[in-house]
Amino acid sequence: MNFPIGSVGHSLTQMRGVWHDHVEIFDLAGSPLAEDAHSGTPGAAPFDNLVYIDFDGERYLQTNVTFRGRPLHVRTFSGLLRAGILEFDPLGPQDPGHIGVSGGPGVLFFVARAVSEAWQRYNEPDCIRLLSAATRTRTTVLYRNGVAVRTLTANGHKLAPTAARRLPDDPRGLDGPVHEQSPQTRVFEQKTRSDLPQK
Repeated sequence: MNFPIGSVGHSLTQMRGVWHDHVEIFDLAGSPLAEDAHSGTPGAAPFDNLVYIDFDGERYLQTNVTFRGRPLHVRTFSGLLRAGILEFDPLGPQDPGHIGVSGGPGVLFFVARAVSEAWQRYNEPDCIRLLSAATRTRTTVLYRNGVAVRTLTANGHKLAPTAARRLPDDPRGLDGPVHEQSPQTRVFEQKTRSDLPQK
């Protein structure tokens, strides 16, 4: 399927394949952090992901597999291109809804669809820039309780043109499906009194 240059569909088509992302975490002033304490998936930094991306012109699938710097962690995201906008499937309870929109040729934003109470609890807008056919960056700012707490930069290079199979660096092994069912995140949920620490 041919999409206009600069459209969401065109950028998603360019992103198809397997990427190696090297991920670094920073405080708001730019100092590197050795621990990403506020993330939905906290852990040590920096770290490396294999990022498997499938897009058939309508259905989008992305699976991140941590293979260096942190213990194995697998997270799959999915969505559909509707009316030129990528609409992500719900990420978890009280997810305000997330979309992929264009910032022009080779630029995508993955953001919350609407400002809501859940958005106040957790928000991490992504900006992905395709620098060439084989290189990209992803940058985010993480907000917790409505306050910016850290930034993240991932520098990626493409390892394979399709995500048809697992790569040798995948700690899950070569056999098995590329994409998995991930547990839903609970970062958007309103904490109940029983969830709060007891004094």
